[in-house]
Amino acid sequence: MNIRLRSIQVTIALGAGLLLLNGCGKSGKAVQTTAEVAPPVETVAPRPAVTPETPAAPATDYTKLQPAEMGIEDVFFAYDEHALDDAAMRILSRNARILKEHADVVVMIEGHCDERGTFEYNLALGEKRAHGVRDYLASLGVNPGQMRVTSYGETKPLEAGTGESVWARNRRAHFARP
Repeated sequence: MNIRLRSIQVTIALGAGLLLLNGCGKSGKAVQTTAEVAPPVETVAPRPAVTPETPAAPATDYTKLQPAEMGIEDVFFAYDEHALDDAAMRILSRNARILKEHADVVVMIEGHCDERGTFEYNLALGEKRAHGVRDYLASLGVNPGQMRVTSYGETKPLEAGTGESVWARNRRAHFARP
């Protein structure tokens, strides 16, 4: 057992010696190096660039826009009707919101009809349509001074021709500039 212990010690000593020789490089000389330590780097948050103040874009002058450019939509009517249906009231609610936001805008509400009926009848029906739209907008809080009313009857159709699809597009209240 003593011999065995002795051989383990010799093996360990030889292994340690080989490691020492191998670690020193080929020249057999120990090379001493000194590592340069860089000074600590201080981080600084970047400063925002200083630029001359950009002028704000000029505000849109809504008084010069056409109502459609502002998002104001026309409403359409059933044959021989001047009463507002649910679809027309939804559209007019959106129109009212726009007009109340831009109290300096004045619109002309034009009443239009299809070609059926007499000239006089259509002129009166167009006027009822325009007045009904104006009154509904006023009930939603739009200043009546922002609205003018006129009727063109059948004289200014949106679409030329005959047939229900054409006539339906011509029965309307149209928003324009006075």
